[in-house]
Amino acid sequence: MGSFLKTTVLLGALTGLLMLLGGLIGGSQGLVLAFIFAAVMNLGSYWFSDRIVLAAYGAQKLDASSAPELYSIVQELSQAAGIPMPRLYMIDTDTPNAFATGRNPSHAAVAVTRGIMRICNREELKGVIGHELSHVINRDILTSSIAATLAGAIMMIGTWLRWGAIFGMGRDEEREGGIAGLLIGAIVAPIAASLIQLAISRTREYQADASGARLTHNPLLLANALRKLEMANEQLPLQDASPATAHLFIVNPLSAKGLARLFSTHPPIEERIRRLEAMAGKV
Repeated sequence: MGSFLKTTVLLGALTGLLMLLGGLIGGSQGLVLAFIFAAVMNLGSYWFSDRIVLAAYGAQKLDASSAPELYSIVQELSQAAGIPMPRLYMIDTDTPNAFATGRNPSHAAVAVTRGIMRICNREELKGVIGHELSHVINRDILTSSIAATLAGAIMMIGTWLRWGAIFGMGRDEEREGGIAGLLIGAIVAPIAASLIQLAISRTREYQADASGARLTHNPLLLANALRKLEMANEQLPLQDASPATAHLFIVNPLSAKGLARLFSTHPPIEERIRRLEAMAGKV
């Protein structure tokens, strides 16, 4: 299944879960209210997600004079991709990482940390920027924002359902499913929403790796950068990283070891590198 079709199916599943929970709470009326609720949240996410995440990490705007090498890389790749040059930002941390945000190519921003500028050479930075610009071109920021919004809404409604079950909301026998339905919705739906969101995030990461490699004409640039970033993030994880924004970064800023790796927003680095090296073998 192609990545676009897979993402569409997964987003449809999230929307269906949200509407199912709305139906459990208030029948057909609850279903409509849940749909409206999701639409309002998606609209807010569409317009304001870039400002929120940049402010959350204290990102400072860069220009050609403050970061000439980075500026020239972004300018070169933006021109090659045929998109407007995004705004550039720096996050003041030694942890090496980067992310892109913005609702479309005309309103995009790329943020890098001070740490990534220190450990990556020009060619590796080019691989990283190619990946981030691919997220912009593929509208992945909007997709991930919608997924996060829908999943968040499902988890919130799941909490309401748990409280409803505790206080007897499901004791009305005419309510379809009764208390058993409420408990299933309260427990199973949020877990399913999380897994679907993770699947969307991983799908988009693989796609950005591939399209970024094509943009730079050398998959090994990103592969080499990912090796450095993985090692550095294990030694110096990002202290202020939030689970709500972890999916934006090129490598997971949160510690994910053992069982936690199954629930990571990012696919395994070794698999990403393997795919990039396979692409290089086909060039």
